[in-house]
Formats: sequence, structure tokens, C-alpha cells
Amino acid sequence: MAEAALRTVTPTGAEPAPEAPTGAGAASEVPAGARAASEASTGAEAASEVLVDDEFIAAGGHPTHVHDFHQFLHVPLGRIVVTALGRDHELSPSVALWIPAGIPHSARFDPDSLVVPENFDPELHRLPYSEVTSVNVSGAQRQLLLSRMRASEPTEEDPALFAALCSGHRDVLPLPRPTGRSAATVAGELMRNPGDPRTASEWAESLYTSSTSLRRAFRAETGLAFSEWRTRLRLNHSLQLLAAGHMVSTVAARVGFVSTNGYILAFRRYFGETPGAYVKRSATRTAA
Repeated sequence: MAEAALRTVTPTGAEPAPEAPTGAGAASEVPAGARAASEASTGAEAASEVLVDDEFIAAGGHPTHVHDFHQFLHVPLGRIVVTALGRDHELSPSVALWIPAGIPHSARFDPDSLVVPENFDPELHRLPYSEVTSVNVSGAQRQLLLSRMRASEPTEEDPALFAALCSGHRDVLPLPRPTGRSAATVAGELMRNPGDPRTASEWAESLYTSSTSLRRAFRAETGLAFSEWRTRLRLNHSLQLLAAGHMVSTVAARVGFVSTNGYILAFRRYFGETPGAYVKRSATRTAA
């Protein structure tokens, strides 16, 4: 995707992009342990697809193409779906995507989407990801990206920007932020206290709305059910506690799991290994 073209692309009059998969079948919910095998089995097929000039953008999408640079894709407005090696990755204002150089991919845009790419020379910048990876966008990162959009002069790739965009925890699960009043209020409270035990019904009662409306809002605004969103939040928060050296049982209780075993099972489902194995692997990776 050419930077100049994508910075101004706002497809209008195009057919809406096909709805991205959500729920239990969403690509972003595939456990980390299964990613390598999945991508390896589809790599040959993807590589055989017909590639197009990476500056060519059709109305509502970008056919399969490949870059010789690393690309960070952010979507300040709307949503897009990037398909790479047989997997769909849905991007939103709070979830961006790293695409390493050399990986064929295509994209589908919503009609009102604004796509902001940042490109980096692989000879100058060592990307911590070897596969296409969804990452959560922090407030500071969002401000930095938007300030570059407002710059009057073309902005060159910047080592400080690259470091800032790689600064997030590499294993966190994509977690789109809800935008409506009720769902955003609940999300904000849970981010401050992931262990809050209140159910969707209890949250809804405190906000003078119905649990059905609150659940629908989470689904519509994030693509995830309320329970799924909260589980991802708790698991993401648990990574920080594990890194700080807390015992697994302590971590499970602090992030809101009823039992240590329930936490271990959820962790294995999403990350493909137990918390204990994750801690050991992380220590080895850090030492290397």
C-alpha cells in the first residue's frame, strides 16, 4: 500500500466491505500456539496468488500485493479488514496491524474508512514480529500518528516513531474500545479494575439501561461479546502481573478469575500455553 495514496483514501460510493468474522470464529481469536502452523500451511497458497502493484487501490479495497518494507497500519476512522496468509485481521481506531516485509496481503475498506500507513525500511529497523500481528493502539501512539498526519511537510520514517509503535507488549490480545456512552463507561471502569466481578446485568442496572442493550453495544462497537471482551482484558492485564513476578494463583485472583484453574484454561486457550510455560519462555526470550 503506497503511503501517499493511503493517507488520503476515503472510498465513497463503494459497496460496503464484507463483514469481518467475529465471535468464536474470528481470526483474532486463534490461539497464539496455533498461528505458526496455520500460516505455514497456507503460505504456499498465498504466495501463489496473483500480486498487483502495491500502489494500486480499487474502490473499497486493495488486491493482494506485497511490500519490500515493514508497514504499520492504523485506522483512525472506520474499519478495514486485512487478509494475509489465510487469516483476516480487523482494524479499528484502537487496533492496528504490523505487516512485515515480504508477506502477501489484501485489504477491504468500509466506505468511510481513513487508513494511515507508516512504512519502515527493514534494513534499518528490526521488527519484533515475524508474522502479521494485531496490536492495541495506546492514546500516546494515536496522538503521535495523528500529529504526523497534520504535518504540512511530508514526514520521513523516524527511528523514534518506530520504537514508539513497537513499545506495546508483544503478546497482548487485540481489544477494540467501545465508543458508545454505556459500553465505553463499563470498559473504562474494567480497565481500571479488571477484577470487578459485576455482571452485564449489574453494570446495566447501574447505568439505567438494559443488559440486552449493553451486550448489543459491546457486540456492535467492538465485534466481541461482553464476556469475551472482559476475558481478553483480564488476560492482557495478567501478562503485566506475570512479568512482575507474581504467582499464578495471585494473578488469577487479582484479574477476576473465580479459580486458578479457570485462569490457566483461559490462558492456554488464547496463548497456546500455560502461564507457567509462558513465564519461562518470556524469560528465555528476554535473555536472548
